[in-house]
Amino acid sequence: MSIIVSLRELAAHVRDGQKLAVPSDFSGFYSGIAMEATRELIRRGVRDLHVVGLPTTGLQADLLLGAGCVATLEASSVFMGEYGVPPCFQRAFKAQSFRMIEATCPAIHAAFQAGEKRIPFIPLRGILGSDVVRLRTDWKVIDNPFAADDPILLLPAINPDWALFHAPMADRHGNVYYGRRRELAVMAHASTGTLATVEKLYDGDLMEDPALACATLPSLYVDAVSVVPHGAAPYGFGDFYAEDEQAMWHYMESAKTEEGLRAYLDAHVFATTEALS
Repeated sequence: MSIIVSLRELAAHVRDGQKLAVPSDFSGFYSGIAMEATRELIRRGVRDLHVVGLPTTGLQADLLLGAGCVATLEASSVFMGEYGVPPCFQRAFKAQSFRMIEATCPAIHAAFQAGEKRIPFIPLRGILGSDVVRLRTDWKVIDNPFAADDPILLLPAINPDWALFHAPMADRHGNVYYGRRRELAVMAHASTGTLATVEKLYDGDLMEDPALACATLPSLYVDAVSVVPHGAAPYGFGDFYAEDEQAMWHYMESAKTEEGLRAYLDAHVFATTEALS
């Protein structure tokens, strides 16, 4: 079976109740956000997801929350920069309709690194004494076994079922070029499987090009790739396209109310095209 599949086939890998890792979407600058794949998950009606932002999330999680797809959200923050507080997240948080697992950016990065190495936990020092340590009962403070009077924090590894992200390109073998965003490789290594949407197909073998191989995720870690031009929109994506600020503000205004959100979903998510099948 080909690893290059339709968007619908790619999204079908994600089942109800699974843990889904997504990269940070700080105004599209930080990493590639698989927004069209996210909309396809909503169209499929997936439920009870445990979404983990590496290390933050924003519009992507907000849409999933608004569509009723999320049971647990784990991130160091949920925000949309200059656009303001994500409206669906704010409503759902006040209604306590999902479980929020708070963390910090260093903690989530470290926990993914533990997951990548397939070790059960990893030590971290910088957040000792903070309230988040008190709130996270699954984190443990122990005595450093190699030094006296030296407490250290242990974090459990994060091993998602799926890593989902958007990348510049992939080849027909399933190798995915992620560029400068090294955290995408860590996310993929820590996860059981990886789903990637890409802007285009590369003509050749990415692993055979020394200039590209060093920033390419080998097909060993990849389960499905779908070619979805503008797959990160309305976020911008590198040199491919800029962020659609008008679309972002339109979402923020629409999602202020449940009625507005429903209208937005009808117009911008459920209005599918043949190209997505």
